[in-house]
Amino acid sequence: MTDKDTTHRRPRPPTGWRRLALRLPLLLYRAGLGPLFGKRLLLLHHTGRVSDLDRMTVLEVVSFDPAEPSWTVAAGFGPRADWYLNLCAQPKTLIRFGNRPHAVTAHFLPPEAGAEIMADYARRHPRTARRLCAFMRLPVDGGEASFREAGRAIPFVRLAAAGGPDRDAPEQS
Repeated sequence: MTDKDTTHRRPRPPTGWRRLALRLPLLLYRAGLGPLFGKRLLLLHHTGRVSDLDRMTVLEVVSFDPAEPSWTVAAGFGPRADWYLNLCAQPKTLIRFGNRPHAVTAHFLPPEAGAEIMADYARRHPRTARRLCAFMRLPVDGGEASFREAGRAIPFVRLAAAGGPDRDAPEQS
């Protein structure tokens, strides 16, 4: 299956009340209630690649490494998601994790790294991983190999804290 095939089959971003429900975490972050999400969500600040306006998106943290620190997130709607394209255009940005801001640089991970990340996520959150893959129209049978295949089709981004070990690492797209 080619990248074009997987992005074509991705669901469209929600509209109406579903979009409002998915935007609720953003409202909670704006109200200073980000710590309610623990280590599961972060608030990504990014700049519109066309409009040059400040944008904010709440994303699920697929994995968090406090030693570096770095956060890995997934573009569930594919590489055409606005926040993903905005980070491609301007990878240095800010996130809010809990109530703490962090300057980060986006590193776009290769498909093989995505396979490892998705397999690990499926081990830690098996039901959620199956539901997410079903929502993204990625076939999984519950086995590790199928989650690895799904992970190759999902764009993953590591957000490394500025000044961390990745600051001089080459960008991959």
